[in-house]
Amino acid sequence: MSELLKSELATIAHEIDSRFDALLVPPDDSRRTLYAAMRHAAIGGGKRLRPLLVSGAARLFAVDPACAYRVGVAVECIHVYSLIHDDLPSMDDDDMRRGKPTVHKAFDEATAILAGDGFQALAFEILADEDTHQDPFVRAELVLALARASGLSGMVGGQAMDMAAGQTMQDLGTVTRLQQLKTGALIAFAVEAGAILGRLPAEGRTRLRGYAHDLGLAFQIADDLLDAEGDAQAVGKATGKDAAAGKATFVGLLGLERARAQAQSLAEQAIAHLVHFGREADLLREIAAYTVQRDR
Repeated sequence: MSELLKSELATIAHEIDSRFDALLVPPDDSRRTLYAAMRHAAIGGGKRLRPLLVSGAARLFAVDPACAYRVGVAVECIHVYSLIHDDLPSMDDDDMRRGKPTVHKAFDEATAILAGDGFQALAFEILADEDTHQDPFVRAELVLALARASGLSGMVGGQAMDMAAGQTMQDLGTVTRLQQLKTGALIAFAVEAGAILGRLPAEGRTRLRGYAHDLGLAFQIADDLLDAEGDAQAVGKATGKDAAAGKATFVGLLGLERARAQAQSLAEQAIAHLVHFGREADLLREIAAYTVQRDR
């Protein structure tokens, strides 16, 4: 990992944690347990990849970092909500997440469901607040884009496909489509959010969309490699569960070496999409390279 990326990861972790700390101050009433569960899920842990992508894309257009951090918190709210719900017994039934007990294990199942619901609502509250951007049209576009990325045409739709994956035959095209929705849509939002904050018209975002597309697939293949080969303690969650559940993965379909080569090729393609940007895109380039080198 480069010194640039190491520094930026430390900065984004601090910024996101401090904002969650301020947003989730436990009230002196019966909601305290819910707030404690949300703090357990959101503060301390995780790669913060999506907020980092918002920050990296926003600096291409000289956006105020404070605005980018707020959008980063919003997208992290959606990501954390998805993890809480994915870990539930009715979904993936996981005991560990980010190196600590999952929310339904640390608290209870009902509290975990409410915590996920709370994060989903909080994401859109943040985006709609004028502190995120002074232009109401920018805020509206951010809300619409995140709703699409996290809903039926994005993350939730991909999770539904994933739940059905163990019951039907899956080919490479189907798995790619599944992951583009489940994982890629939120990554794509994070990148495009920087352009929205910078008021770049939709027709000018082609290169950034290409970057996000290739990065999202590279990230998921790297995740599949970690699930197949990674150490559970380093990864922070159980490994080998997809294969045990009979789900098709990139590693299962391509084999370890082809999957590793494909991830590297996609990361290089993602970087190539940034050729027309200067040093202001270095963070995005570093993220793409790190995606296929990480151990968690």
